[in-house]
Amino acid sequence: MTRDLHLVRHGEATKDGSRLTARGRRQAEALAERLRGTGFAAVHHGPQPRAAETASIIAGVLRVPCRVEAAADDYVPHFVPDHDEFFDGFPESERTRGPALAHEAETRFARPGDGPVLVVTHSFLIGWLVRDALDAPPERWLTLHHDHAALTVIRYTTGESPRLVRFNDSGHLSGVPVRQP
Repeated sequence: MTRDLHLVRHGEATKDGSRLTARGRRQAEALAERLRGTGFAAVHHGPQPRAAETASIIAGVLRVPCRVEAAADDYVPHFVPDHDEFFDGFPESERTRGPALAHEAETRFARPGDGPVLVVTHSFLIGWLVRDALDAPPERWLTLHHDHAALTVIRYTTGESPRLVRFNDSGHLSGVPVRQP
């Protein structure tokens, strides 16, 4: 059995994260066009508004349902002791529930299965799952930034190590104007 796990960071959001910007909506539309015909049964997404709106745009183009997944939320998947200053900027609840949610995401999505799966999530979870696929040390997730509406694909095949097929690919965004300073 083989599963291609398609991971997407939400489109560009307003400063408060309550919705996508106009550019973020265009990013989601461009990504949806790129994913057309991939054969997803649904678009899984985290509960934050920026992920839900991105997923809704993609699901509308692909004509598949959206499914809210707590494991695709925005959280700290692993605490790195030498980076206290970085982690102080995150609520305690995000730091304490993160490792369990990261484990749930691995169990739910990062495994062999039937057909492709699409998850609209956040940079931290994508970094965590890429780090896991590469069998890198836990703290490496901190070094893997992911752009808005970029695509990462990890292939999981029974009896084989995961394979990173694509990382932070934003080729579909070439027609979306860059944000002006």
